[in-house]
Amino acid sequence: MNRIATRPFRRWHWVHKWSSIVCTVFLLMLCITGLPLIFHHEIDHLLHDEVAASAQPEGAPRADIDHVVASAIGAFPGTVPHFLIWDRDDPNVMMVSVGPSIEANPLNNRIVRVDAHTAAFLDAPDVTGRFTYIMLKLHTDMFAGLPGKLFLGLMGILFCAAVVSGVVVYAPSMRKHPFGEVRGDRPRVVRWLDLHNLAGILLVMWTMVVGLTGVISTWDDLILKLWQRGQLAEMTSQYRSRARPETLVPAQTAADVAARATPNMKVAFIAFPGTMFSSKSHYAVFMRGNTPVTSRLLKPSLIDAQTGMLTDSRVMPWYVTALFISQPLHFGDYGGMPLKILWALLDVLTIVVLVTGFYLWLRRRKHVERVQRVPADDVVSQPVPSS
Repeated sequence: MNRIATRPFRRWHWVHKWSSIVCTVFLLMLCITGLPLIFHHEIDHLLHDEVAASAQPEGAPRADIDHVVASAIGAFPGTVPHFLIWDRDDPNVMMVSVGPSIEANPLNNRIVRVDAHTAAFLDAPDVTGRFTYIMLKLHTDMFAGLPGKLFLGLMGILFCAAVVSGVVVYAPSMRKHPFGEVRGDRPRVVRWLDLHNLAGILLVMWTMVVGLTGVISTWDDLILKLWQRGQLAEMTSQYRSRARPETLVPAQTAADVAARATPNMKVAFIAFPGTMFSSKSHYAVFMRGNTPVTSRLLKPSLIDAQTGMLTDSRVMPWYVTALFISQPLHFGDYGGMPLKILWALLDVLTIVVLVTGFYLWLRRRKHVERVQRVPADDVVSQPVPSS
């Protein structure tokens, strides 16, 4: 593509060039690590043995959740429950997060899998050594915690800038060549440029969706803290001075009260009193919807752990909703295996865009260096297509 000697175009070209150069290596890492994460459930089932829950017909009665908790505690004596989680991928399994004390850091908790119908202990796998866990950590924070997340979020913003500026830079060539043309009779560098432009323009919408949802996902720790200091603090403000009751009402009672208060919703998650998602004197029961989208959205209900009464229930703020929607959309978790396969194919095409763009930049850089080394009288003009 010939250069357009206009100042706005040059500015867009500069933005596309440098935003792409800065983020390319990290975007390649994210695309490569993200590819297996699309199929992380299937990979875990293939590589790791898990005790299967009892096969039950749909609608079979579930075990009392206090029995489920007791089974997990029985497998790890001396621990206390922090969270009770309904497994989204296997309705026959419930997971209990247990720690040495209620004040312990939940990041160090053990996750115990329990049969949802018989309350029998299944297993408590240590996932930190798994291939998918390593890929997830590289993909989300590069094992650097919050600084790593925020850095990758910055790379995601640069990637979105590269996509938008790439569309602006590519637009003038649309007037000279048919859409999607790959000039097979031209030199290799021109073919790479055409391939880069074609793949990039076809992926514009997908890369923007994945890029923006990825950026939002890197802010999850900040969004959680904002919710805790905002809505959760407001919901529990009048109970701050209350101590944790010595005797708690059954967790099943809390779940039943929340379910009656929010019909047409299911229990997804229970935080026990004293944990980071509740107050010292409340169960926090998080309800979810029944559709592919609403099942990702949570509505917290606070249940007094001493009386079993509902004290508050609210829709979560917009910024939390944005996070809940972004995370599954980022990995294509909405539409089952067909959507996962589509996400994987688009991921591979994005790798093609990144590799071809990097090749074109290196090619142009080497050309410029070669020209600078040769005396001006000996230079033969060899135009190199811009990226």
